[in-house]
Amino acid sequence: MSDRQPIPRDPANDYTPEMAERRAQFLRERTGVELNHVRKASFDPAVLPGNVENFIGVAQVPIGLAGPLRINGEHAQGDFYVPLATTEGTLVASYSRGMRVLTECGGVTATVVKRSMQRAPVFMFRTAREARDFGEWLVENFAGAKAAAESTTRVGKLFEIEQYPVGNLLYLRFNYTTGDAAGQNMTGKATFVACEWIRATHPLHPKYLLSGGIDTDKKHSAINTLRTRGRRVVAEAVIKNEVLERLMRVDTAKLFRARQISNAGALLAGNAYNGPHAANGITAIFIATGQDVANVAESHAGITYAQLLENGDYYWSVTLTSLIVASYGGGTGLPTQRECLELLGCYGQGKADRLAEIVAATVLAGDVSLGSAVLAGDWVTSHERLGRNRP
Repeated sequence: MSDRQPIPRDPANDYTPEMAERRAQFLRERTGVELNHVRKASFDPAVLPGNVENFIGVAQVPIGLAGPLRINGEHAQGDFYVPLATTEGTLVASYSRGMRVLTECGGVTATVVKRSMQRAPVFMFRTAREARDFGEWLVENFAGAKAAAESTTRVGKLFEIEQYPVGNLLYLRFNYTTGDAAGQNMTGKATFVACEWIRATHPLHPKYLLSGGIDTDKKHSAINTLRTRGRRVVAEAVIKNEVLERLMRVDTAKLFRARQISNAGALLAGNAYNGPHAANGITAIFIATGQDVANVAESHAGITYAQLLENGDYYWSVTLTSLIVASYGGGTGLPTQRECLELLGCYGQGKADRLAEIVAATVLAGDVSLGSAVLAGDWVTSHERLGRNRP
């Protein structure tokens, strides 16, 4: 390791154009690559502490505009133009097409039905009985744990501690509301302080790990589908058969038959989501608006439920069980990400529920478009026309 060349850093002030250029020169000398595009950031690196280390430039992802999409939410109301950051041809056009269908049918009703962010420690004991008795003690002393946790945050509120005993271990899930922040770091700090209070206060002073694995950060899990992580959001609409036939060349009866078949296929495959493609729209909005993109691993999970109504219209709903979004903190305040949030009226405090409703409604629009395209034979032809890079 004697020839190891560390990346240049300035411990006193590393977020300057000069330090970014030093690192670019470092790479030129070692790789021969000139960062002509990566180096073209439109903002001062001084805004970046807390978002990135060893800054060298930006990854420029194209942003397209889809819409308008009419949303009848409790927090998002009106017609929205949604910025989607993607390199996948046809995606923006497809989502716009689904948005037109939904808007002509009266729009999407979106509802946030639950909010819950976790940190999940595990406490260790000599025997299962000690673990059981500790669980009973924790129920009796919830108020003390809650006070300790909430001493670390202005907006985080601990409302529940779930218990899952395994052998001589007791796995816990500390459930919080976190305001307009995504909340993973907030809940981590709060739970650490609560666990230290528990260890100091309980007669056995039990050992613990701050994460026992059942908070499932950035991993899909069945427990999050059942119990919620982030926000649980429902987007629903009644699609008129006449509109679907006119715009998509598919009737609702055929759509419902296909839904039954794809449900069976999703069950066979063990899918985390039984609709066409929640991850596409979620990822594109996340990149555009400064969300933690790795949270797509959890956020794309959900359940599509549909009914063919007696009059021939089609009820279609998407329930996203673990949607993790923020309108404040993290990457949301960076210049381009803030602009995209402002396009949606979703920047700043008090706007995370609005953003969650927009994301869920967008997912439904994408599913309407892709589901119809597969049946109408447009899936392959549209990618041939819009989705191929040609010389």
